[in-house]
Amino acid sequence: MRFISGLPRSGSSLLAAILRQNPAMHAGMSGPMCGIVGSLLRSMSSANEYSRFVSDDQRRRIIASAFTEYYADLSDKEIIFDTNREWTAHLPMLSELFPAAKVICCLRSPAWILDSIERRIQAIPFARTKLFPADAAENVYLRSEYTLKKGLLALPMQSLRQAWFGEHAHMLIGVRYESLVAQPAAVIGRLYELLGLAPFAHDFENLVFEEPEFDAQLGVPDLHKVRRRVESNQRTTVLPPDIFNQNDRSFWDVPGQNPRGVPVL
Repeated sequence: MRFISGLPRSGSSLLAAILRQNPAMHAGMSGPMCGIVGSLLRSMSSANEYSRFVSDDQRRRIIASAFTEYYADLSDKEIIFDTNREWTAHLPMLSELFPAAKVICCLRSPAWILDSIERRIQAIPFARTKLFPADAAENVYLRSEYTLKKGLLALPMQSLRQAWFGEHAHMLIGVRYESLVAQPAAVIGRLYELLGLAPFAHDFENLVFEEPEFDAQLGVPDLHKVRRRVESNQRTTVLPPDIFNQNDRSFWDVPGQNPRGVPVL
């Protein structure tokens, strides 16, 4: 098992679209496995009166079997990438279950993450999305504050920082969105090296990836649709300058903020 995690709107769908071109690999958008594991852990915790009948070894076997059974239909794949932004909160568990596992962390400045979300919202002026509660949906200031403190970016950023500065940071590989779209061949080539995989000739001109049904239920069409060609899209932000400037920061690029030496592509 390998994992894709990190921040939202930072290239995880693009990365999955690239990796799944390799017939030996499975990769997709964020899936339910992390939630399944969390539910199992809660049901076996002290909150359950029967938890004293469940040993740590039993918990470990149950969680391991959940992975095995969930991916049983993909036995033809040599490598499975499970994607979820919360995997970075569970590195100690993943290190026990999969000692050689790596977690790819998709990285992007929060300012541009907010910009990406806001662009999708402004593209659907006659609709409302499940991304925001009613009292946080009316303007860019309310939407940005909610995204940062309670919404799409809050838990992933906290979990990423926990993993980045924690003792299991050796499991991490950082992939900047800007690097991936500007130099896809170099980034993917280096990623293969760090994962210990044989090279594969990816086609960065013909990607196919979308999840229209999932996006429709969120009320945000094309949220996970990947453009056919990998390329950098230089643009001016739609955010007011105060919001953008306050959030245009990337701690992974700040000197002294990578004490564990996480490789960042």
